[in-house]
Amino acid sequence: MRTRLAIELHGMLERFFPERRLFLRSDSDTRFIRLKSGTQALAFGGASLVLAWSIVATAILLMDSIGSGNFREQARRDLETYQLRLNILSQERNTRAAEAIAAQERFNSALEQVSVMQSKLLDAETRRVELETGLEAIQLKLRDAIRTREDVRTELASLREQIENGDTALASGGQADAATLDFLSAALARTAEERDQVVADAQDALIRADEMATEIKLMEEKNDTIFRQLEEAMTVSVKPLDKMFEAAGMDPDTILNKVRSGYSGRGGPLTPLVFSTRGEDPSEDVLRANRLLNQMDTLNLYRIAAQKAPFAMPIKDSFRFTSGFGRRWGRLHAGTDFAGAHGTPIYATADGIVTHAGWQSGYGKLIKIQHEFGIETRYAHNSQLYVKKGQRVSRGDKISAMGNTGRSTGTHLHYEVRVGGKPVNPMIYIKAANDVF
Repeated sequence: MRTRLAIELHGMLERFFPERRLFLRSDSDTRFIRLKSGTQALAFGGASLVLAWSIVATAILLMDSIGSGNFREQARRDLETYQLRLNILSQERNTRAAEAIAAQERFNSALEQVSVMQSKLLDAETRRVELETGLEAIQLKLRDAIRTREDVRTELASLREQIENGDTALASGGQADAATLDFLSAALARTAEERDQVVADAQDALIRADEMATEIKLMEEKNDTIFRQLEEAMTVSVKPLDKMFEAAGMDPDTILNKVRSGYSGRGGPLTPLVFSTRGEDPSEDVLRANRLLNQMDTLNLYRIAAQKAPFAMPIKDSFRFTSGFGRRWGRLHAGTDFAGAHGTPIYATADGIVTHAGWQSGYGKLIKIQHEFGIETRYAHNSQLYVKKGQRVSRGDKISAMGNTGRSTGTHLHYEVRVGGKPVNPMIYIKAANDVF
């Protein structure tokens, strides 16, 4: 069976690939090579495979070339869209920065108004106390006048009785003493004048008391208006600050206690009002004023704390975000990257002390600033440094210029915030302050 199949297969090959001889002739000899049907079939199959592979490979290369051109065009369009989006975000960031500056100015204006209103409140309270003291003095004088008037009336009645007794004695036949009558008449006239004067003083005192009562009422209404305005201003000012510190993961009570314990500013914390020197319970106005003073003290402490925590932006000029906080290629990117022009000024985001200003592997030219509450900020890849180790800086001070030093793929600022030595997302602080500053 196998021999028959082999014979038939050989016959088919003979029809398509008949046996051929390839003659090789030299000067003295002639030789030939016999090409069998199977050999020719193998050679033809191999050549066909090579040709087919060449055609397929050429088609793949052409398709890849065409496709890569489309991909490059798509990538170029995506890049343009991305850059356009970055420009839009940069414009929005500039708008938000301008709004933040305007909000800061409004906040400072509100603080000035609160200070002025506080002074007015204290003056009004002092004036009210003076009026109350004056009213008490007038009432005392009025009581003395009434008492004197009663004494005069008693004395006048006594004199009249004496005169009547004297007239009866004269009528019975005795001689009157002219000197005594003159004295009594003069005393009677004097008493009448004093009586009239006392009555006039009493009436004036009553009129003055009514005027002072009206003035005190108007003063109380004015104080109530001032109190309400101050209370509204405190509510509007303090609540956003509470939310800002809570959004940054900072407990407001802990922060305020720490600032209060280390406060060394001029004037110190605001102290409660005390007007009574007789041990009396404070009035409702005094309690209300003390509550406002406590809120003002809290607002002042918040202002101090906000200067000591990194709530500000490290860049004020145009920039774009290039990389955020988080894991990247299997490693933690411990900060936020801001790309901008070479030499763009970099600013301190909070008050603090420079603990490092120099080269550090990977970071290039690096600045480290230690702040309150265990917070440290880092500013890396700078081209120039404007501060030295040990120098004290304030929020908004220019500390360096943007560059491309260290392990960096382009000009940018690598900005880090560390709490207790551990890196945290800097945008937590920046976003928390968006509605306040």
